[in-house]
Amino acid sequence: MSPITHFLAGWVGFESSLRNQRDRAIVCLAGLAPDLDGAGIVIDLFNKLASLPETSFYQDWHRLYGHGITAAIVFSLFAAAFGHDRLRVAIAAFFCVHLHFLCDLLGSRGSTPDDLWGLYYLAPWDVTQEIVWQGQWQLISWQNTLISVTLMLILLERASRKGYSPVGCLSPRADHRFIAVLRQWRYAVMKRFG
Repeated sequence: MSPITHFLAGWVGFESSLRNQRDRAIVCLAGLAPDLDGAGIVIDLFNKLASLPETSFYQDWHRLYGHGITAAIVFSLFAAAFGHDRLRVAIAAFFCVHLHFLCDLLGSRGSTPDDLWGLYYLAPWDVTQEIVWQGQWQLISWQNTLISVTLMLILLERASRKGYSPVGCLSPRADHRFIAVLRQWRYAVMKRFG
């Protein structure tokens, strides 16, 4: 799934179990961290544009080093090191990383039915066991779009009710304004339909 969907899933899945914006942001970033193993695409693209010998770091590394139990443990420990409530952050980050894995197994297929994206859960220690779901839907599919839209609506509804959103991770002042707008919209909808 897309990084936006991974972020939304992490926020919706774990924000209520964490006590402050910093911990929420850290857990959501941990949920995005598995895709760091896809950073080789930058080198591949640079080599291609610079007319250097082509490389395939993205194809060789993506879903190999960041999408397994070892990576989940490393990302969780790293997240805990920066969190306020370290144990809670470590546990939430571990599950958020696994939520990323699940999302990828469900909806990351390429354009053809044979272009399935699996993951190597035991990598880098064992790269012979690949987990693949044959029913995997395309990365660009109605299912992924529906999941993203649903997560966004849940996030917005909760934000208007609870008084905080991911915007607060960047700017508490902007978050207050965002929440005020959301609450105005919510009030208008409730007045009209409720």
